[in-house]
Amino acid sequence: MENQGQNYYFTEDHRLFRESFRAFLEQEVRPNVDQWEKDGRLPREIYKKFGEMGFFGMTLPEEYGGMSLDILYNVIFDEEIARMNSGGFSASIGAHPLLALTHINAEGTEAQKQKYLVPGIKGDLVGCLAITEPAGGSDVQAIRTTAVKEGDHYIVNGSKTFITNGVLSDYIIAVVKTTPGAKAKGISLLIIDRDSPGLSATYLDKLGWRASDTGEIAFDDVKVPVENLLGVAGQGFLYVMQHFVSERLSMATGGVAASSYALEVTLKYMNEREAFGRKINKFQVLRHRIAQMAAEIEMNRQFVYSLYRRYQDGDYIVKEASMAKLLGTQLADKVITQCLQMFGGYGFMEDYPMARMFRDARLGQIGGGTSEIMCEINSKMMIDGRGYSEPKI
Repeated sequence: MENQGQNYYFTEDHRLFRESFRAFLEQEVRPNVDQWEKDGRLPREIYKKFGEMGFFGMTLPEEYGGMSLDILYNVIFDEEIARMNSGGFSASIGAHPLLALTHINAEGTEAQKQKYLVPGIKGDLVGCLAITEPAGGSDVQAIRTTAVKEGDHYIVNGSKTFITNGVLSDYIIAVVKTTPGAKAKGISLLIIDRDSPGLSATYLDKLGWRASDTGEIAFDDVKVPVENLLGVAGQGFLYVMQHFVSERLSMATGGVAASSYALEVTLKYMNEREAFGRKINKFQVLRHRIAQMAAEIEMNRQFVYSLYRRYQDGDYIVKEASMAKLLGTQLADKVITQCLQMFGGYGFMEDYPMARMFRDARLGQIGGGTSEIMCEINSKMMIDGRGYSEPKI
């Protein structure tokens, strides 16, 4: 369903970009999505095509090949890739700039930016961010993967799991413990090249997001040069917390956009399907259900847009981003479930779009911080009086 409230936030330049980006996706992505879902991964060629078009560097600095555009271009990026009806495609193509390149740009040295950011923007190198471990993910301070400094190298041991682009990426930004027992102050970020001896990865078989290369990564005495330390040692927890806001805003956007696209597809089907001698969009119970969903989608969308504007203005919106991620991903789950119902038996068939939407939507309330964690963040602020300021270590 097309957004009727975009003019307040988006300029003519934004609108023209949306049109060109949608045309690009319709030509280069939609015809191939079904094959990528079967393959369980994206081909490297699509990253290269995105890079050649400048889509990975829209908000990144021009001196590294980016465009230095405003953050609303990222909103359009997220909304349009959601229309491809492949959570796996959206996750893999989005994780590279949002998770990997964002960290390189924010915390990287000049040498690191030249080595990883410049080719990353071009689509020549693909990165991933590895936080979650088999023993847990939401409690970042409790990670167990260690990096012990020995001379001019770190020796890394441990494992990560549920990592998007975890098998086929060229490098890994790994969250590691450089000072065991120090909790948050002991966490650092390392850039680990894929071909490092002792590093291995395996594919994970998933319910949804099937076009996404999701992997488990093992580190067995992996030697990482000290110059691959990203940012300052012991500040990794702070870096992760700072970037969680943008990740959660992105997931909120994706949830709302997926809901909107599901409603668009459903309205088209309802206008074609007949029952008892009339189109099913003439039955009041279904019409009112559509109206209710449309209202909830628009309310969530306007909230997310307003948060992006505040985020661009420099407001620290950890509470509001958590709320948006919670409600946006819950909305997708609810709307897509109801839309599938309107397709009847066809909604349950893989030949129709709703089955994949249904599977893919479920991960929204788990990845990037579960719904329960989003509630806990806000309850600590609202009930326990947890300080509302940027994270300090």
